[in-house]
Amino acid sequence: MPLIQAVPPVRGRRGRPRRRPDRLYADRGYDHDTYRRQVRAVGITPVIARRGTEHGSGLGVHRWVVEQSFALLHWFRRLRIRWEIRDDIHEAFLSLACSIICWRRLRNLALC
Repeated sequence: MPLIQAVPPVRGRRGRPRRRPDRLYADRGYDHDTYRRQVRAVGITPVIARRGTEHGSGLGVHRWVVEQSFALLHWFRRLRIRWEIRDDIHEAFLSLACSIICWRRLRNLALC
């Protein structure tokens, strides 16, 4: 699993940095016992939706948040069509867009 092994260390609590996540969330495209065994062998708990079951697993809730975030970011044309060559400038516009999205969300909550 080269993708999982390529995850950089995550800083968090005091002590040795974590090398891998505790759980791996995946959609139905990865529903195979081979993938589950490989992920468990590395010490990660797989949370993979099963094919042919209803969406009662709760994974759709997390997926909706991610898809909604990308949809909101695509409202900013400068991020949708990347004009910046330098990564730091693109990241600055990304941070600005995230700040504007959060501000709008908080403003709407305050009006209710």
